[in-house]
Amino acid sequence: MTSAAREPAPAVRLAVLRDPMERDRIDDFLDSRPEATPFHSRVWLEAIEAATGHPAHVLLGEERGRIVGLLPLHRATSLFGAALVSTGFAVGGGILAETPRAAALLARSAEELAARLACPAIELRGGVVPVARDGWRARRDTHAGFVAPLAADDAAQLVAIPRKQRAEVRKGLANALEVRIGNGSAERAMHYAVYAESVRNLGTPVFPKALFSAVLDGFGTDADILTVLDRGRPVASVLSLYHRGAVMPYWGGGAAAARHLRANDAMYFALMRHARERGCDSFDFGRSKIGSGAYQYKRNWGFEPQPLAYAAWTADGAAPRDADPTSPRYEAAIAAWKRLPLPLANRLGLLISRGLV
Repeated sequence: MTSAAREPAPAVRLAVLRDPMERDRIDDFLDSRPEATPFHSRVWLEAIEAATGHPAHVLLGEERGRIVGLLPLHRATSLFGAALVSTGFAVGGGILAETPRAAALLARSAEELAARLACPAIELRGGVVPVARDGWRARRDTHAGFVAPLAADDAAQLVAIPRKQRAEVRKGLANALEVRIGNGSAERAMHYAVYAESVRNLGTPVFPKALFSAVLDGFGTDADILTVLDRGRPVASVLSLYHRGAVMPYWGGGAAAARHLRANDAMYFALMRHARERGCDSFDFGRSKIGSGAYQYKRNWGFEPQPLAYAAWTADGAAPRDADPTSPRYEAAIAAWKRLPLPLANRLGLLISRGLV
């Protein structure tokens, strides 16, 4: 018998998140994994739970008292049904594991947890993709991520942007727009107003204010808001996370006036400058659905798309969960939503958006 065969299999259990020692062990494990994201963190899990009511669960794989694998999950319930999602409102998450065996056991334990919690679906965003078997399917052709190094200064950053997009940035900079950065009540109010209008115009419900506040409060100095103003009026705004030297613009948008002012272009360029001043060395433009307008916009900036691996599990006899707002089945609803008055869209959106995890 080989020494590998004699090694005990990892044991998987639910973490006790209220235990300070358990929390420290989880933090130490995440610090040791280069592929860990902000969306694996307790801060993210607890912010989502506090703001939306989706309970957080963390599966731990352990060997000889060491954590060797982790899978953070939210149990989300909505008009789309119940699901375990890793993790709620995130573009990343999924299984972190030191070995394939630990990863496989975490995937199987997630299935068992889903059954106990009456969830017919599991969604994993990134991380180790479970080995194909009954119920699991993996996709690498739906979304892409965009990450690039930051240049040394503004001049070099402009040169790094392809010519056509560089011209748009220059037009935005020529408008002498004001830039404000912070995470106080004024910045939060400006961001929410701009973001709410932006997503209504795209035909999707706005997330609750409490979600943005919980993330900002939880991440502290590792999150802030950058807002672009035209004559004192906010026209573009983005809430960003900072993680291991990367700035991650996460929830951003522009008002109707942003287009002719090129305010979004000025905003992202200003964020690149701000991130350099904070000591960041890379710009993580986040994910976009392949072929979408956002996907092309990021390519215009010179970012190369990197396919993202997503995995989903569906219980026997259950229909696959479809909560993708770009799904063809929602085209009519999206078109109608764009025509709603903004105050009505904001009120109705809060009834729906908690389920768009």
